[in-house]
Amino acid sequence: MLYSNIPRVTTASAFAGIPPPRPQMLPASLWHPPPVRSGPPSPTGEKLGFCCQTALLSPQSLFDHAVGTDPPAERTGQRQRLSTEEATRWADSFDVLLSHKYGLAAFRAFLKTEFSEENLEFWLACEDFKKTRSAAKLASKAQRIFEEFIDVQAPREVNIDFQTRELTRRNMQEPSLSCFDQAQGKVHSLMEKDSYPRFLRSKIYTDLLSQTQRRLS
Repeated sequence: MLYSNIPRVTTASAFAGIPPPRPQMLPASLWHPPPVRSGPPSPTGEKLGFCCQTALLSPQSLFDHAVGTDPPAERTGQRQRLSTEEATRWADSFDVLLSHKYGLAAFRAFLKTEFSEENLEFWLACEDFKKTRSAAKLASKAQRIFEEFIDVQAPREVNIDFQTRELTRRNMQEPSLSCFDQAQGKVHSLMEKDSYPRFLRSKIYTDLLSQTQRRLS
């Protein structure tokens, strides 16, 4: 499976040089692109292209950006730092969080600690799938997503009900850009009602808020 056997790294406080009261391990697999693989293209890898580049930033880059010490930005003189206001807006709604590149990265990190990152990966895969313009690629991409996330005992099976799974299976007979809409909606709702509230209470989010606030003090 993609993202297996990859070393883990620590959270924001460690990167900022501030000893955290309870260190929490963050998996590096969230922030770095998967290694180059041989053999058939991965259904969650480079051929589908759904892994948002901004969501693959390293934890160091994420928190450097938050406190305004991003080296590439300093070199170019374009220091676009994450503000407290931006990070606070992530609590306004789940969709606001997903629409912000650093919000998406932080949420991805949180899901990894809960071993439920497949939900976000599936949602991102569907978002990318709906941008497919090649009719020749549509069926093969749909099949790869189905086999990776939807099918019974899929490698990264998402938690959806039987009716939604079977509807999606029937949609595979004549794939269209909307064939995953119901399954994607179910997974979005699950993350919004279950994972998102816990993320807002998590150390990952509160640490990031603290870093942006400390920069202003």
